Amino acid sequence: MSGQPNFGVLLERFFTQRLMQQRRASAHTIASYRDTFKMLLQFVQKRLHKAPSALTLDDIDAPLVMAFLDEMEQARGITARTRNLRLTAVHSFFRFAAFEAPTHSAQIQRVLAIPAKRFTRALVPFLSRQEVDALLAAPDQRSWSGRRDHALLLLAVQTGLRLSELTSLQHKDLHLGVGAHVRVIGKGRKERCTPLSKNTRAVLAAWAREPLLTEDQPLFPNARGGNLSSHGVHYLLNKHVKTAAAKCSSLNLKRVSPHVLRHTTAMDLLQEGVEQSTIAMWLGHESIETTQIYLDADLAMKQAVLDKTTPPEGKPGRYRPNDPLLAFLKGL
Repeated sequence: MSGQPNFGVLLERFFTQRLMQQRRASAHTIASYRDTFKMLLQFVQKRLHKAPSALTLDDIDAPLVMAFLDEMEQARGITARTRNLRLTAVHSFFRFAAFEAPTHSAQIQRVLAIPAKRFTRALVPFLSRQEVDALLAAPDQRSWSGRRDHALLLLAVQTGLRLSELTSLQHKDLHLGVGAHVRVIGKGRKERCTPLSKNTRAVLAAWAREPLLTEDQPLFPNARGGNLSSHGVHYLLNKHVKTAAAKCSSLNLKRVSPHVLRHTTAMDLLQEGVEQSTIAMWLGHESIETTQIYLDADLAMKQAVLDKTTPPEGKPGRYRPNDPLLAFLKGL
């Protein structure tokens, strides 16, 4: 047993050498991978009755990883998409382990062979202009937190920034002069600048004049001057959605998240006639193909295409099979 690679040592090197030094992964990626392995180690400790620091690489085999993923789905109720994100983190570690522990290649390849789970891709949810207006009017701007929330939500809807990009914004990232814009470091550590509308610039300029809680506070701090957490943003968004729903009842039928606000930005750009390539650049997508999901969701655009075409004429009727076996197959 003493000659086997220690799992804890490999995991530490995976984070410090592979992710931080070699790949220079974003803080969001590191946090996501960290959470995956925290849950995996807790599961393994219960299953094998072995302390995480005492684990060897041999302990983490393909059946155990599969059992962990199944447990996540059944006990925690995660979606197939989230399951696949957890599997991506595990796969990334085992690709690193393949170089560090080549004598375990058979075990490693079995883990890497675990497939992602297929799932039905639903149409992307987004808000209508009426719903957006109701949401932006919900924060009480007579309070400090209300002014912060209004500025944050307006920026989110106008720019389509990711949640991690919003919460990591600093005052230095906000440029309010000629060519007003915000600068962010997005996925893959790619820098991009997103322009601000006249109204958004005015709101952010007023917000930037608010007294600082701490010397180095982020652009949208929490009540103590630190960074808003992901949970904090979800909490304030849900609170304002409930308020807005009193005036815009359609919000009661929607599950609004920070990513839905990002989808709303994309749909607004698409409906204004902005090209797919420009939307991909605006949102910081790696590939223009990612933007295809918004075309699929835009029913109004599809209806406009239909209105411009001459559909073939047809007569209503129903197919009646002339054979009992065909009728059976048709009814399956």
